[in-house]
Amino acid sequence: MWLKAWHLIFMVTWFAGLFYLPRLFVYHAMADDEVSNERFKVMERKLFYGIMTPGGLATWVFGIWMLLDYAWAAYGQMGWLHAKLALLLLMSVYHGWCWKLLQDFKNDVNRRSHVWFRWFNEVPVVFLVGIVLLATLKPF
Repeated sequence: MWLKAWHLIFMVTWFAGLFYLPRLFVYHAMADDEVSNERFKVMERKLFYGIMTPGGLATWVFGIWMLLDYAWAAYGQMGWLHAKLALLLLMSVYHGWCWKLLQDFKNDVNRRSHVWFRWFNEVPVVFLVGIVLLATLKPF
């Protein structure tokens, strides 16, 4: 149960970053002065490297540890786990996309509007709902 507890703690940390960083991008895209622009760059960098990425890495580490300790023998019969891992891979791609957008803002080459970022900010909701439903209900 300790592995599961740590896995969940870091998953919550990762999702906090996945929800908040794109929201910062919304406000950064609307910023029109240098002071705000630089402040958002610092906030985004600290969130991505100090909270979001360590949370994501630790989520993967504890998840793989649980998989190897508890589920490996029955992995072939756990379709829900295959689907959950697929969502996690997609979520990791989203995390990487956030890094790319972070670099765009850092280099002052963002070309996307605050409206686009508002929609982009909704994507983690889909991941969260899917992953939690799969992990708790184990529907197949």
